[in-house]
Amino acid sequence: MKKAIIKSEGNNYSAIEIGKLQNLAEYSFPHPKLKQDVPGKLFVGETLKTTGTEVSFQVMPANSDIPFLHSHLNQEELYVFIKGEGQFQVDNDLFDIQEGTIIRVAPKGKRTWRNNSDDIMILMVIQAKANTLENYNVLDGFGVKGEILK
Repeated sequence: MKKAIIKSEGNNYSAIEIGKLQNLAEYSFPHPKLKQDVPGKLFVGETLKTTGTEVSFQVMPANSDIPFLHSHLNQEELYVFIKGEGQFQVDNDLFDIQEGTIIRVAPKGKRTWRNNSDDIMILMVIQAKANTLENYNVLDGFGVKGEILK
């Protein structure tokens, strides 16, 4: 199973390389609940040592689907569709998705998606604990003094 490569680490950051997104099929995630490998799925939070979010990438072959609904206990999810098109279901709503579609689903939302096209679908999912964001936009950021390296 291919693994992300750690490019650089410091006290305040981690940087990894996962390669070209169209090559995500080289990864596989051993799903502990399904008790099987999920081809084309890569979680990066543990490798990046994240403390407030989980991020995953997935490539789905043409004409494939996630054959079950799922929800979460605490995490809301953002689905970012990077390539391809298909359909997404939340609860009893089904709608079309395509490259550039971004969907937020609350923890209790019952969700699944499908790639009903003849090309691959690539998506990124960002998970964070619901109701913990304190500021939108750039309100949490501030300027600091320091040297910009060249």
